[in-house]
Amino acid sequence: MKFTATQIAGILEGEVEGNPQIAVHKLSKIEEGESGSLTFLANPKYTSYIYSTKASITIVNKDFIPEQSLSTTLIKVEDAYKSFSKLLEYYNQVKNNKVGIENPSYISENAEYGEGFYLGAFAYLGNNVKIGDNVKIHPNAFIGDNVRIGDNVVVFAGAKIHSETIIGNNCVIHSGAIIGADGFGFTPNANGEYSKVPQTGNVILEDNVDVGAGTTIDRATLGSTILRKGVKLDNQIQIAHNVEIGEHTAIAAQTGVAGSTKIGKHCLIGGQVGIVGHITIGDRVRIQAQSGIGRNVKNDEVLQGSPALNYGDFNKSYVHFKNLPKLVNQISNIEKKVEGE
Repeated sequence: MKFTATQIAGILEGEVEGNPQIAVHKLSKIEEGESGSLTFLANPKYTSYIYSTKASITIVNKDFIPEQSLSTTLIKVEDAYKSFSKLLEYYNQVKNNKVGIENPSYISENAEYGEGFYLGAFAYLGNNVKIGDNVKIHPNAFIGDNVRIGDNVVVFAGAKIHSETIIGNNCVIHSGAIIGADGFGFTPNANGEYSKVPQTGNVILEDNVDVGAGTTIDRATLGSTILRKGVKLDNQIQIAHNVEIGEHTAIAAQTGVAGSTKIGKHCLIGGQVGIVGHITIGDRVRIQAQSGIGRNVKNDEVLQGSPALNYGDFNKSYVHFKNLPKLVNQISNIEKKVEGE
């Protein structure tokens, strides 16, 4: 897939300086640019590379004025970083705009799908599945019985969406994600053995939710596990049964959220955070990486540590923690002086 400088400038509403017909077919970093590649310059620290890059086209800010001769064609825009991001989004849309049904694949007789549908090889659509327009389901994906999927959804290779799951519009499910598997529900008996509690609920993803690769979202025991609109989950996250995550909350990799916990809107949760079950976390909460949350959290709190403390208190305490050996020695010396008197 090739694009000329003129075509790219049209997409970005930019101006070409150089050869308008030069074409590119791949992307590159400016310091690693090769002939036929497109790159960008947004950080002044990388300005020196524009004079040596072999990239065919470079996107720059409109106020960029070269101080040496260039071999790369420039496309000048208002904001090079935003324009390059826009181009990446456009490129992904074109690349992923597959249509049609590949074989072998399985589609239940009563499954329904809309226009612009793509189903990759070895994918499976169960009974009574209903899928909207422009949905792309990649190879080896599994869509269980009674699943509902909205418009403009992408399910990447190997993802598993179990029965009764409801997915809204404009969602992205990355490879290896498992949505709607049973929650971790067992009850011990007098002999110390465990009996399974049936998990009869489902998972609901509202519009514009992204689920990272290898992330698991368990179905509810009763009712629904819910991710509200705009939630963004990184790779390898565990969301347990009956959890609810508020609008536009983002969670980084390897975080685990135990059952029935409610997380508010616009929260930012770092990697490897552990959150116990049956608590409530307010809106706009910030949790630093590797923190352990074992209590209810009010709106706008910033937390760090395990168990987590207020961020400011943690930093003050950490200063003393680093000095503990010195403080212990000081106390010992004082005790010896007191005993010698």
